[in-house]
Amino acid sequence: MAPELAYAKLNLVLHVGPPRDGGLHPVCSLFASIDLADEVTAEPLDGGEDSVECAGVPGHNLAERALADFRSRRGGRGLPPLAVRIDKRIPVAAGLGGGSADAAATLRIANGLSDEPLAREELLRLAADLGSDVPSQLEPQHAVVQGTGERVDPVGLPPFAAVLLPDDQGLSTAAVYAELDRREGWRERLDPEPLRDLAASRSAAGLAAALDNDLQPAALALRPDLQERLDALHGAGALGAAVSGSGPTCFGLFADRPAAEAAAASLPGALVAEPR
Repeated sequence: MAPELAYAKLNLVLHVGPPRDGGLHPVCSLFASIDLADEVTAEPLDGGEDSVECAGVPGHNLAERALADFRSRRGGRGLPPLAVRIDKRIPVAAGLGGGSADAAATLRIANGLSDEPLAREELLRLAADLGSDVPSQLEPQHAVVQGTGERVDPVGLPPFAAVLLPDDQGLSTAAVYAELDRREGWRERLDPEPLRDLAASRSAAGLAAALDNDLQPAALALRPDLQERLDALHGAGALGAAVSGSGPTCFGLFADRPAAEAAAASLPGALVAEPR
């Protein structure tokens, strides 16, 4: 079957509330879906058990859990064993939502192949149980995301280009949230309306001026060297720069692709992406 594309996302704004019972934090975030994507394919098997192979990423992954949870919701009915392969293009543990996107793509594949597909709301609940970034990737798009990821409101965004500076040394999301909690760096009130207003901005400059990530101070505390990457993006002409999600990827916004490509040429390891 044709591969499903699992698109990366940028958190243009990420506001985080205090932890609830169980430790989960509510968020209010403006996501940009970008054209950097993994490819996820699945082949039905005549027998045996499911397998999920992610080249270059050893051990268990979220897509494997997504498939197991989907099968559990269906009571093992209506879906043959699947051999799933993930060809990675999105850097791993980078704050770009690659693992969540892979899990969401796996859910789309499983639901499409199932004789008894889940209704949209049930699929959303399953996705939310996997992680706060997964529901928004079931239908990859720009969105304002609230709650623990289960509330997804599609929005439009003005054109822009982004230069991404990934890092081979990943940064644990759990460690960043733990540092956020240690600092009590969350906010008591989360308001989606400014984010919706920002999405309606008419320019990349408007977006860039409003970049905001409550996890960034915690990420920089754990990885002070990331400040050098932010400074390098500003020095290369970015309209604004920030850490994406829990990091360590840093990104800068530019008015258009030529400006982004010119900047990327001076930044080792840089990737250029655009909104989808």
